[in-house]
Amino acid sequence: MSRRRPPRVASADLLSMLGRLTAQARQGVELQQARVELAEALQREMLPTTLPCLPGLRTAAQYSPARHGLDIGGDWYDGFRLPEGALAFCIGDVQGHDVDAAAFMGQVRICLRAVAAVVVDPGEVLSRANEVLLSMNRDLFATCSLLRFDPDTWELESARAGHVPAVWATVDGRYGIAEDNGGLPLNLVPGSAYAVTRRRLTQAGSIVLLTDGVVEGPRFPLEVGLERVLRVVREAAGTDPAELAAEVMKVADSTGHADDAAVLVLSHDAAGPAQATAPATAPATGPEPERGPERGPGPAPAPAAPAAPHDPA
Repeated sequence: MSRRRPPRVASADLLSMLGRLTAQARQGVELQQARVELAEALQREMLPTTLPCLPGLRTAAQYSPARHGLDIGGDWYDGFRLPEGALAFCIGDVQGHDVDAAAFMGQVRICLRAVAAVVVDPGEVLSRANEVLLSMNRDLFATCSLLRFDPDTWELESARAGHVPAVWATVDGRYGIAEDNGGLPLNLVPGSAYAVTRRRLTQAGSIVLLTDGVVEGPRFPLEVGLERVLRVVREAAGTDPAELAAEVMKVADSTGHADDAAVLVLSHDAAGPAQATAPATAPATGPEPERGPERGPGPAPAPAAPAAPHDPA
């Protein structure tokens, strides 16, 4: 007995079915594109249009969205003046790459500003901000680095919450990756503590804060990216921060990054005579670092921000 064939679909019905499927697929693509554009718009509106600066301290930043899909919305940078006259700078990365990440990024940024307005110590700022974020019951977490610059003493204080270390170099040939002690990302564990590193900027130079999208990509290790940024900063220490930020961002292009990327640059002069003799705003963690033995490029062995110096090979 022969098997009966299913009835053949009429050409008109087939065309109608294909039309419906095409329309559904197009709606899905348009919805995804709309979410990408919304996340990017949210993020760009939340990023500051200007950064604070002072005579002897020049600042600049760059942001680059992800190249594909929904990988956008998590990275941010910020800079603002504090009530007592100091300046604060931060950079960070929120888990996730969508509208939720962009919205949480705004909450983290506002939270840090609010706490920093009433708390001086950067480590305590991160600790209290962590508790505030935990009270919001959000499932996302954020890494960040927070710096506080005192124009009276030319002292820089830094604290890090699970974030990529900063890269620094001075015009006298010292350089390093600031592998200072940090803590857990924000919004993970109650009661988290964050160590603070203090250093007076006695030599002119540049400090570069960045997100992992700059230095990490598919089959491109984080350590390799940091070394590339270190070479760029060594060659341009103390120069125009906008130009240096643009050169650092080129490293992201070479990594083939799929994530968004942000760079924040502080180019500073050396402390003047009055600043060099002014009392520190807080007890220093140790004596002013001395020039280390001659060695090749790479992270300084001692934790500092900037890290313990060494000469270029």
